[in-house]
Amino acid sequence: MLEIKNSLPRPPIVVVMGHVDHGKTTLLDYIRQTKKITFIDTPGHEAFSKMRGRGAQVADLAILVVAADEGVKPQTKEALIHIQGAELPFVVAINKIDKPDVNLEKIKNELMTAGVLLEGYGGNISWQALSAKTGQGVSELLDLILLAAEMENLEYNPQAPAQGVIIEAQLDNRRGIIASAIVKNGILRTGDNIATPSASGKIKSLENFLGKRVDYLEPSAPALISGFNVLPQIGEEFFTGETAIGLVETFSAVAGKLPAVQAKTDVEKTKVILKADNAGALEVLSDVIKNIPSSKPIEILEQGIGRINENDFKLAVNTQALIVGFRVNLDKTAENLNKISPVKIIVSDIIYELVEKTEEYLVSLEKPFPSGELEILAVFGAPEKNKQVIGGRIMSGLIKNQQKFEVWRGSQSFTQGRILNLQEQKKNVPEAAVDKEVGLLIEADDIIKVGDILKIFNF
Repeated sequence: MLEIKNSLPRPPIVVVMGHVDHGKTTLLDYIRQTKKITFIDTPGHEAFSKMRGRGAQVADLAILVVAADEGVKPQTKEALIHIQGAELPFVVAINKIDKPDVNLEKIKNELMTAGVLLEGYGGNISWQALSAKTGQGVSELLDLILLAAEMENLEYNPQAPAQGVIIEAQLDNRRGIIASAIVKNGILRTGDNIATPSASGKIKSLENFLGKRVDYLEPSAPALISGFNVLPQIGEEFFTGETAIGLVETFSAVAGKLPAVQAKTDVEKTKVILKADNAGALEVLSDVIKNIPSSKPIEILEQGIGRINENDFKLAVNTQALIVGFRVNLDKTAENLNKISPVKIIVSDIIYELVEKTEEYLVSLEKPFPSGELEILAVFGAPEKNKQVIGGRIMSGLIKNQQKFEVWRGSQSFTQGRILNLQEQKKNVPEAAVDKEVGLLIEADDIIKVGDILKIFNF
């Protein structure tokens, strides 16, 4: 336990929470230069629920932002659950009062229904109406936060080894592993040994919230730390000095005693490789991919930070895995391999779009074996509207006139269509069998190329 005589007051760490587009980031932008308070933003998108929960655990206080023109929304309620679960004191910011036809009474009643009893409305939760856009009411909100912080009696020991929480980590192409953290106790200094349960190292450089290099940081400062040997996990506590050295020794000893676990192979699984641009995004991606409904269990073979590369391709080829990338692209080698490799890759900067595409691909894997397959050997003339004349060889099964089909390029189904006319030896026929070469007039939304495969699934 720290002795009170060694303790000094520290500024509050405040997490800003609420529904997407209710003005959290705009509010933070307006008050960014405030030095008395450290603010943590949390994404409002519902897929980032886990990150919002972690933000609540790091903070001392919370601001629940509610838009005056929209009121209480699903993520408002979810944010409230996180706040209450972490037993955080909080204040309510009713934002966007500059909007026309705002009804504050309606918002207050909605909050009351959600269990938030505001001051003046039968409760003791402080609140402030404001406009993050114009700045109206923001100073008053800051006063409320500082008042709430005084009640919490926040302190730190300047003589203690630094301690805090990792809130983000990523691999920088120029500087290596960079971790964003919040200092909770002690003084964080350049040159300190630093460790979390999963990573360790020596601090090479520190940057403050303005991106300026500094020699040390006090609580409750946000820090950008360079020096970890591997990526630390989001939400882990970090320690410096002798505590860090002891932590490394303890976890090394424990890891050495862990028995090897034989993986079960009796259940067929859908194998996936994940890549993202930073550790927080990777954690979210892993969470949502694991929870996609699928007839086969989803097994994440590997996950990492940065571009999709040659090693990812080699692993995917050897294991027949799907590669899913969030806010990343392919490096040059991977691009070249992608032109000749059957590996399926799904990338997007939008988490919902990524999930949707992955779901569609998994559904396509569950389709029955096609009743007929045709390889495109020739394309005749330019397409007219949605129609093309093509020639091909039937690889398997039976192809019939007027059947619907899917078009596959490599391992990916990219469009659907219908056979409008089927010819064998330039004669109209109702159907043709395996190994026959046929001509087709087809209707499809996308242009079909030589090498594509038409698959009939009788849908």
